[in-house]
Order: sequence, then structure tokens, then C-alpha cells
Amino acid sequence: MKIIALLFCFVISAASVMTWASESPDTFWLGADISGTTELEAQGVQLYNAAGEPRENTQLMHELGLNAVRLRVWVNPQQGFCSPHDVLVMARRAKALGMAIMIDFHYSDWWADPHKQNIPAAWKNFNYEQMKQALAAHTRETLQLLKDDNIDVKWVQVGNETTHGFLWPMGRAETSMAQYAGLTQAGYEAVKQVYPAAQVIIHLDSACDPKRYDFIFDGLRRYGAHWDVIGVSVYPYWDKDAGLEQDLEGTLRDFTANLVRLSKKYGCETMVVETGTEAAKPQEGKQVMQAIIDAALNKTQGQCHGVFYWAPELEGQYPLGAFSNHRPTAIMQAFTEAAARLAARSAGPRR
Repeated sequence: MKIIALLFCFVISAASVMTWASESPDTFWLGADISGTTELEAQGVQLYNAAGEPRENTQLMHELGLNAVRLRVWVNPQQGFCSPHDVLVMARRAKALGMAIMIDFHYSDWWADPHKQNIPAAWKNFNYEQMKQALAAHTRETLQLLKDDNIDVKWVQVGNETTHGFLWPMGRAETSMAQYAGLTQAGYEAVKQVYPAAQVIIHLDSACDPKRYDFIFDGLRRYGAHWDVIGVSVYPYWDKDAGLEQDLEGTLRDFTANLVRLSKKYGCETMVVETGTEAAKPQEGKQVMQAIIDAALNKTQGQCHGVFYWAPELEGQYPLGAFSNHRPTAIMQAFTEAAARLAARSAGPRR
């Protein structure tokens, strides 16, 4: 009953939340990467709300209080999921619900992250100039596809978790920083050609570790690349697994301090574009997400503008989702409750 009551509370305030989200320059964005939505549907997976009622994933995220979605783009994915046209299908759903949209270019045919940044098969024989042209064309064409459908895009990631650059080995930061910066700038310029007002995000992992951020952003700045927002991943689970932190408190302390430092050093905004907690521990996970949202909102001197959960609906293949039996667990209540608090704050005191 508690979950149902929370959902009811959000539904009756949804109009005010979305009006505020679209009009206020101080909006704090609560989002999720739901890029796997159409693939789940193709597999015959049905999602439900906490009351057991069938829901399409985007609608479910909206009902849970989220005001934004993040969608990844692969260049030539083997099965077509997360292709530009597949992203268009999902973006239409977000637009219909008034949700802001973040596009995340992986510049690969499959997953790109700090451990792999594989050149798309169609680009594998390109030289540096050709690679810049291909990256820019892919970026422009994908975004133009969305724009031609009257879809607004608020943020665009030029690369996904590019802690070591992308398009390896050509754009590997440790060995070819100048080329990584040049490729990044090509993406930045392509974004602005289609959506001049969109904010370009450069995204790294492990927000608790300032060294990797200085390495990348000092390098990008040195070689003349531009960005608007520094995007970060905040995963206490992975921080502990990697030996970067001993506990949640360490992650919270160090990622917030780093965001404040980065915003001052580089004169830009920041966002948590990926986060997650253990799906198997939903009550503990809710507390973790409450702490991360609170830290991002209240302990970064106003320099962090949102928190996005990564693939909450993913079950069985990944330990950090937020669903069980195709239903949201208590973890997602952290977003629902945060949305209600933010709406109340926006509305101000009643007379």
C-alpha cells in the first residue's frame, strides 16, 4: 500500500512536475538509461508497476517520477537494437510523455566502456581524417533523424565512459590524446550543427577518483576540445570492488568533492549520468540511492544537475538493476520520493 500511495501522490502532482521541469533553469533531472526497452519487448518481456499492472517501460519510468531518459546509440548493431532508427522509436515515447532526452553515442557497434572502445566494423580501415568525418557524419545523421521527427534533445554524450578515450587504438587517450581530442571536437561540432542548444557531455567512470578526470579533461583542454557538461558514473558497488573506496560513505564524500572541484576547475556543470545499486538488496539499495540523490542535489554546491539510473529494468544478467519479477523494487522509490520533494519545493509554501 505504501508504494501505491507514493505512486498516487506522484500522479496527482505529475502535471506540476513536468511544467516545472520544462520551465525552470534549476531543474534537477531524475532519469534512467532505458536503452534496452525495445529489445526486452522483442523478447516478449512484459513489465509491470508495483501493483502488478502491465506497463510500457517509458510510461513506467514516468509514473515513478522520472523526468528524463538516456538512450545509447550503436553504429551498426548486429540485431538492430540501439541503432539510430531504434533510438528514434524510444525517443518518440519519451517525447509523448514530456520527458527530456539524453543521447549517448558509443561510437562502436556494441558496448563501449573503459575496458573496450572498439572501432565500428565499417570504420576499421579509416585514417584519422576519415575517422573524424565518419564520427561527425554518424552524429549529425542520427541527431537529424530525431530533429526531423520534431524531437528535442537536451544532452548528447560524445562517447561513453571515455576514461581512456575511444575508437582504440586511434583515439586511446594514453597514447594518442591529440587524436582523442580531435575526434571529440568533431563530435562536439556535429552536435551543435543539429542542436545548437544541446549540452555536450563527456562521460567518465568512477567519479570518486579525481586523477582520471584531470588526465582526460586537462588533455582535452590542452588540444582544444570543447564540452558543456562533465558526466560521471557513481557506483559504490564497483568502487568497492575496484578498491577505490571502502564503503558507501567514501564514495559519497569523494564523488561530491570531485564534482565541486571539477566545476570550479573547468567552469562547467556536472551530472551523474550513470548509477546503480544491488538489485538483490532492495531495501538497502533504496537507502543507497536516497544517499546518492541527496548528495548530488545538496552536497555539490548546486553544480550537479541530475541523477540517471542505469538499466533499472534489467534482470538476471547484471547485479545492479532495480527490478524483480519484472516489477520495480523499493530502489526506485528513492526516485519517486525525490520527485515529490522536488515538486513540493518548486511549488513553494501554500497560502
